[in-house]
Amino acid sequence: MLIRRPPDISSSEITHEGLYRNRREFIRATAGALAAGALSPGLLAACGRPGARADVAGVSGAQDELTPFKDVTTYNNFYEFGTDKADPHKLGGTLKPRPWTVAIEGEMAKPGVYDVDELIRLFPPAEHVYRMRCVEAWSMVIPWWGFRLGDLLKRVEPTAQARYVEFTTLLDPVQFPGQRRRVLDWPYVEGLRMDEAMHPLTLLSVGLYGRTLLPQNGAPIRLVVPWKYGFKGIKSIVRIRLLRDQPRNTWQISAPNEYGFYANVNPDVDHPRWSQATERRIGEFRRRKTLPFNGYAEQVASLYAGMDLRKHF
Repeated sequence: MLIRRPPDISSSEITHEGLYRNRREFIRATAGALAAGALSPGLLAACGRPGARADVAGVSGAQDELTPFKDVTTYNNFYEFGTDKADPHKLGGTLKPRPWTVAIEGEMAKPGVYDVDELIRLFPPAEHVYRMRCVEAWSMVIPWWGFRLGDLLKRVEPTAQARYVEFTTLLDPVQFPGQRRRVLDWPYVEGLRMDEAMHPLTLLSVGLYGRTLLPQNGAPIRLVVPWKYGFKGIKSIVRIRLLRDQPRNTWQISAPNEYGFYANVNPDVDHPRWSQATERRIGEFRRRKTLPFNGYAEQVASLYAGMDLRKHF
C-alpha cells in the first residue's frame, strides 16, 4: 500500500522535514518532464514515493514555503474534538480510523460502500501542494497526499440529475468527544456544486507530508478544496451523496449571516467580525494580502462567471 498506518511505521522510516523539502525541490526540478509524459520509474524511485508527481508552479502553491509539519498537526479546527486549536491534537487518539467505509449514494448509476483502503488502491494518492486559507484569517501551505474527487465520481457514473455533492462526517460521540456538546448541529455536513467537485484541484486526501492522515487532520479521508475557506474541507467522511438540490452545510445552518454555501476566498467580503483583506501565514509574523480564490483565480474563477460573489459568499 502507498500509505501505511502509524503502527506500521518505525521512527527510522519517518522522513525528516528538511529531507522532505529537499526531495520536493528535486521533484519540482523535474516538473518539465510532466509536460512531455509520465516520469520514468527511475525518476519516481529517486523522488522516493511511488506515484509522486511534481505540482505545476502557479497552480498548486508549489513555490510557497511549506508550513512545518508540527504546526500542520497541532494547530487545527476540528470541533468534533473540541473548539480549542490544540484539542484535535490532544484528543485525536479517541478516533479509530480503521476499519473505515465511505457510503456513496444518490443520483448515480453505481452506488456502493467502499473501504477507505480500497479507495487508496483504486486511486493511488499523489502529492498536491496547496495553499489553505482559514476564514479566521490564518493560512498554511500543506503537501497533501490524495486523489481527485472527480475520478471517484466518474467511477460511480452520476446521472443527469446530479447537480450537487453532499458530504457527511462520522457521528460518534465516543470517538468524537466534541460531539457531546451542542456547539454545532451534528453530524457535520458540507456540500459542493457538481462542477466544483469535478474540478481537478478538488481532492479527497488520505495523507499529508507523505504520511498517513492523522486524526486531527481528518483521518482517514477528508475533502480539500484549496480556493475555498477551510471549513469547506470536511473531515472523517463516511458518506458522499449526489443530489438534485443544494444541501445546507453545517456552518450555513449555524450562522447564515457569517457563512454561505460557496465559501470562496474573497478579500472584498469581510466576515461580520473581522476583515478578510489580509491573512497571517502560520510561522510568519507579517500579514499577507489575501488573494481572490486564495490565489487560484486563474483556474477556478470561470466556475462563477456572472455570479454576484458578494451575495453568493
